[in-house]
Amino acid sequence: MAYDETTFRRTEEPTTDPAAYRANTLAAADQRRRAEEMETADTAAVDVREDDGRDRLGIHLGWEVVLLLAAGAFGFLLWQLDKNAFQRPALDNLLITGAAVGLLTLGAGLTLRAGVPNLALGPIALGASLHYAEQGDLGLLKAGIPALIIAAAGAVAVGLLILVLHVPGWVATLAAALGVIVYDQLRVAPEVVQGRYDPTDQAFFLFGGFALLAVLGAALGTVTPVRRWLGGMRSSGDQARRRGFAVALPVIGTLVLSSVFAVGAGFLIAAQSAGPIVPGTGLEWTGIAVGLALLAGTSAYGRRGGMFGTLFAVAAFTLYLDWSTRKNLEISLFATAAAVLAAGLIVTRLVESFGRPLLPAHGDEWNAAPTTAAQNWTPDLESWTPATTTAARTDRWDDGPWGSSR
Repeated sequence: MAYDETTFRRTEEPTTDPAAYRANTLAAADQRRRAEEMETADTAAVDVREDDGRDRLGIHLGWEVVLLLAAGAFGFLLWQLDKNAFQRPALDNLLITGAAVGLLTLGAGLTLRAGVPNLALGPIALGASLHYAEQGDLGLLKAGIPALIIAAAGAVAVGLLILVLHVPGWVATLAAALGVIVYDQLRVAPEVVQGRYDPTDQAFFLFGGFALLAVLGAALGTVTPVRRWLGGMRSSGDQARRRGFAVALPVIGTLVLSSVFAVGAGFLIAAQSAGPIVPGTGLEWTGIAVGLALLAGTSAYGRRGGMFGTLFAVAAFTLYLDWSTRKNLEISLFATAAAVLAAGLIVTRLVESFGRPLLPAHGDEWNAAPTTAAQNWTPDLESWTPATTTAARTDRWDDGPWGSSR
């Protein structure tokens, strides 16, 4: 009986394909689990590396120069059209308009940085204008305190809805905006302003207060721990994953502040208005506020922003509004909001492309792929085959030097 008979032969030859080794075994399942864990860890490490360090402000500073030039251009066009546009009382009205638009833009930029854009800003401002037109004869405080309390309470409710259900902030605030629009459209006729408060006497202080808030808030936002804390709701990885209670304060706080800013803007608009307040939706002012915040350099994805962009963007837009009104251009505010939003989206792409931190330098990663010098080696080290193969031995007694054929 020879050893090379069929009974003693192996049924299958060993394979050198790593994918075929340990298939359908517990070891293969364990290997896949470890591979998934390593992939998850690598993804988390990439997210940390991308968020490591300070944002680059070069793109913001360069774009803010462009905004400053745009403001100067519209200022020159306005001065050329009317030499008295920058003298009182016309200057006071210009500053009040800038303060109102600035408060809306501040609210939009603040909530954008927190990752919960407040789309109810315009309806809240219009509702505050209608409320002041009706109750302004009671005095500024008596008319303003209830409006502020209602706006803050509504913002807290929306913030809790976002945190408990972990839903996108823009969806929740859009629902709130639709609810406020119902209140705004309960009026069937324009409301004549009953109050006697004249904000033009404090025009410089009001616009100066907005400018101070814009610059100081932007400077504070450049501090890395503050920026990361404020932008905790920024989407990264699984967008449906809960962020925890650490984001509760920035989410609720920014929504409350933005709603309070919107009430203040609505009061200024109503107090400055020479005619009655016309009911509507107010969504055009939401579009303008969000568009100006994006145009100022605040990212639509949250967290990132510049230094003086909000101030320069609001100044340019205010001058444009006055110039277009004096030119009788009759451009719809919705069309203006659409154009500003479109431009803001382009700026967001620039900010996200050139404003993120530089990745730290890393050495060459180890490559487990086989080289030409070791074609038979695989990373798991368990399917190794010899580099040189020898001729198969027959192991027959009648072969070799002592066989019968000798």
